[in-house]
Amino acid sequence: MSKGETIKRVEATDIALVHEILSRHQPHPESLVSVLSQVNEALGCLTPAAMEEVASALKLPTSHVYGAATFYSLLSTVPKGQYVIRWCENAPCHVAGATQVLASLCQALGIGVGQTTADGVFSLGATSCLGCCDQGPAVSINGEVYSDLTPEAIPELLQRLRRQGVGAEPVARQVPLLADERPIVLANYGRVDPERIEDYLAQGGYAAARKALTQMTPEQVVDEIKRSGLRGRGGAGFPTGLKWEFTAKAPGQAKYIVANADESEPGTFKDRLILEGDPHRLLEAMTIAGYAVGAAVGYIYVRGEYAHGAQRLERALQQAREQGCLGATLFGSGFSFDIHLHRGAGAYVCGEETALLESIEGRRGEPRLRPPYPPSFGLWGQPTVINNVETLANVPPIIANGADWYRGFGTERSPGTKVFTLSGRVARRGAVEAPMGITLRQVIQDFGGGLSGGRAFKLAQVGGSSGALVPPSLLDVPMDYDSLAEVGATMGSGAVLVGDDRVCVVDLLKATMRFFAYESCGKCTPCRLGTARLYEILSRLVRGEGQASDLEDMDVIARNMALASYCGLGQAAPTAVLSALKHFRAEVEAHARGKACPAGACAMSS
Repeated sequence: MSKGETIKRVEATDIALVHEILSRHQPHPESLVSVLSQVNEALGCLTPAAMEEVASALKLPTSHVYGAATFYSLLSTVPKGQYVIRWCENAPCHVAGATQVLASLCQALGIGVGQTTADGVFSLGATSCLGCCDQGPAVSINGEVYSDLTPEAIPELLQRLRRQGVGAEPVARQVPLLADERPIVLANYGRVDPERIEDYLAQGGYAAARKALTQMTPEQVVDEIKRSGLRGRGGAGFPTGLKWEFTAKAPGQAKYIVANADESEPGTFKDRLILEGDPHRLLEAMTIAGYAVGAAVGYIYVRGEYAHGAQRLERALQQAREQGCLGATLFGSGFSFDIHLHRGAGAYVCGEETALLESIEGRRGEPRLRPPYPPSFGLWGQPTVINNVETLANVPPIIANGADWYRGFGTERSPGTKVFTLSGRVARRGAVEAPMGITLRQVIQDFGGGLSGGRAFKLAQVGGSSGALVPPSLLDVPMDYDSLAEVGATMGSGAVLVGDDRVCVVDLLKATMRFFAYESCGKCTPCRLGTARLYEILSRLVRGEGQASDLEDMDVIARNMALASYCGLGQAAPTAVLSALKHFRAEVEAHARGKACPAGACAMSS
């Protein structure tokens, strides 16, 4: 058989696989990202012929399909190795030693990032946060997470992959909860079997939904959430009840509930705990929200890196339908509601709510101009509630116990609890659910056990990579939305990355800006160029090649990004830089002018 005939036979086999995948989906544009993800997994990459077939089946221009294929990081238009290793170097893993793990990977494989070994077995690339920040350094290999890595462990790991394949070593996904209080959001975590709806029902599961649908009007449900004072736990802190009220009152032929499970903020893994440990809580909350605003359909947008969480949700959806907790005339109320699961394909920007909507609709995940806002113009142009997973997880206990009960936790303006995820140089890394208003010192000392090795506290990055660097002088500021805002910090996602006296501020900023430069969607100039320019300057400072003008340049670029970026993610990207220039300016100046690293962490060239 000639080479040309062999190629044609391979292409014919590939096209048959593409057609089989397409047969599982509706021939609509919104199926695009899911179809491409499955084709990419089946073929190893998205070939031109495969993309043309997808475009034809979904009645889309080939350029549209190619645009999506080149936007999402988990998709590839070039062949990859048998094992695709995606290395996480974001701030929490960086502090834990990810750079040394990468060096060991490169040495053992004989390749660099973005390359494939000559035998075609391994490809090495970068990835967004894997949501295992308390277990860093970590890598993803064909979707399986390998954590708590050391440079010395890499050769054996690669040999084991060659012998036994992926999954030969179980992944430790259970995250330690650092508190034994009265949890609300994580009440069921570790206490129920997430794959058995019977366990959830035994804990009172779906009783809140039954109560809402049979004993309350939609208006009463909205009012209860408003009175509770629940604020969005995704970062912005917008009052949840108001968002529901806006959507309920908005005119529209259809309305939607969307759960934002695209948890990509480095240092954050709170939503993963709910998806993997208590998936029915999310389904129940979305049902209540749908009833409250008049929506019959919900969507859960799960980031592509959360394959385990997506599997748990698929199982939970099936069980909920079988038990009559999803579907037609729920609990005999006459209200019908169902939920669809939508998998992302690797894009931090899809955590921005309008970019998420674009992705569900089958496009590149680029933010929309606002206004109009989703409560009036959301999914497919219809009124839409978009809530973070942790936000929704508060809803069933509020309906079950009442707004007054909920306001018994936290502060007057920030009621309830918050899940904080601890990583970095603390004795105990993990998650803690504590009342709003707890201080950062309490989170680190009481729950994290203080700093590891008895080292001195230097800083904490609060709220993820888009959060501020907090100095020792602010350790006793209450962790609630308003108190943090008063000192120039934000609650953000609730991530807390702790650094001791060995952590270099400039080196940490470099890792942070590398993430944003990698993840910028590129739609607007301030973010596209600003993130790259800040990363370039910080890289020079770490190498000891700083210039006297660097601090002023960083300040100007960061402020312009905060003011002029198209969406909230670009506006928040320079937060760490601005806070470092405010609280740790002397250390940054030492790199720029003195070409020295006070922490002794940077290998200066001069």
